[in-house]
Amino acid sequence: MILVDYSGIAMGALFARGGGDEEPLIRHFILNSLRMYNVKHRDEYGRMIVCGDGGSWRKDYYPEYKASRKTNRDKDSRDWDKIFNTFTNVRNEIAEHLPFDVIHEFGVEADDIIATLVQETQEFGKHEPIMIISADKDFIQLHKHGNVKQYSPITRKMVSHEDPVLYLREHIFRGDAGDGVPNVLSSDDTFIDEDKKQTPLSKKKIQTWLDDYDNLENVMPSQAYRNYQRNQRLIDFDYIPDDIETDIYKEYEKVTVPSRSKILPYMIKNDLKELIGKIEEF
Repeated sequence: MILVDYSGIAMGALFARGGGDEEPLIRHFILNSLRMYNVKHRDEYGRMIVCGDGGSWRKDYYPEYKASRKTNRDKDSRDWDKIFNTFTNVRNEIAEHLPFDVIHEFGVEADDIIATLVQETQEFGKHEPIMIISADKDFIQLHKHGNVKQYSPITRKMVSHEDPVLYLREHIFRGDAGDGVPNVLSSDDTFIDEDKKQTPLSKKKIQTWLDDYDNLENVMPSQAYRNYQRNQRLIDFDYIPDDIETDIYKEYEKVTVPSRSKILPYMIKNDLKELIGKIEEF
């Protein structure tokens, strides 16, 4: 199974062209990327599943989640509504015309889809090999399953860590600034209040907690432990709500792949000349 983080590929398409937002160029880059990863990995990993973002249940739990991203986009001169519409259009085109599974659910991130499908293969004893195409280091926690590998389209290298369980624990303590999740010593609004900064968190302090990890509620200050629980819910894929996982798996079970006869007319219509001669690679 090849699990593709669609947003990562789409954003790569945008910035690979110097930030240009022309739909034909973005479309070509996205499709060519999928073709390339399919050719590279299909013999070993099998079917490709394109996983899209549909918002996030995490914002209901924690309104500050990724809030700073919108603030940064508002300061950017690019037309982000147009860009996101292009990403959505191309994703829908892939679902309708190309022989790849596409899963997209309202209120569900691609992270949730990928994590759920990985966990599903473990619970039912399939243990099929899985390749995750994403630069997102949140997926390192899934490497604890020996059948899971990850490739970063940004660095063009495999992503790995010698101890995925330890990585997750440290990640929860440190938070994730890119997603608006502060460290456990910092308040919820740290990244949306311009007058606030994160409280420094030392390696020594983290190690103290790691040494007594099964007793955190007693060894951490009460507010820090509360923030630890906040971060755990947002970062640890084991905390994806059961109903979300159920919806994802139902979508996975019913998704259908378009007939290959649709590929050529689609490419001709969209003037994808460079890809027409590589149809067999889709």
